Amino acid sequence: MALVSNAAWQQRVAALPVESFDAGAAVFTEGTKTGRLLVLKSGEVGISKNGTAIARVAEPGAVFGELSALLDLPHTADVHALEHSEFHVAAAADLLNDPAALLFVTTVLAQRVVGANAALIELKQQIEAGAPPGLLEATADKIVGMLSAIGTGYIRAGAGLTGYPFQ
Repeated sequence: MALVSNAAWQQRVAALPVESFDAGAAVFTEGTKTGRLLVLKSGEVGISKNGTAIARVAEPGAVFGELSALLDLPHTADVHALEHSEFHVAAAADLLNDPAALLFVTTVLAQRVVGANAALIELKQQIEAGAPPGLLEATADKIVGMLSAIGTGYIRAGAGLTGYPFQ
């Protein structure tokens, strides 16, 4: 059962202003604060941390900047447009004053933690079974991806959950 109405959330997001980024443009830069939360409308982005690529996201509805917005901290990863990409843009202050938006983002974060916890247990079992290093690395990458970015569109690094596809 969804805690936030799909239609209501889509309507809120659709009303937000849209910003475009050309291929190669920085959407967020690790260590900076923008005070913005972005929802992918179209396109594909790459996420990297400390110069290491950890995920590619192409799923409309994927949310970026939520940890920075919620915790008033700098962005924890670089996000670059891999192709022309458009985002719905919200001010972090607006997010913090919108109970439905907060519920949506915290639900997504909780789902991400549950997935990362399951992958961590899988990694521990693989280590105990003597799994090859490549499999251990793939599972570790999956965990990093889950804890680093929201979206169902992870092409390389695991699976998050937005639950709100956009057309």
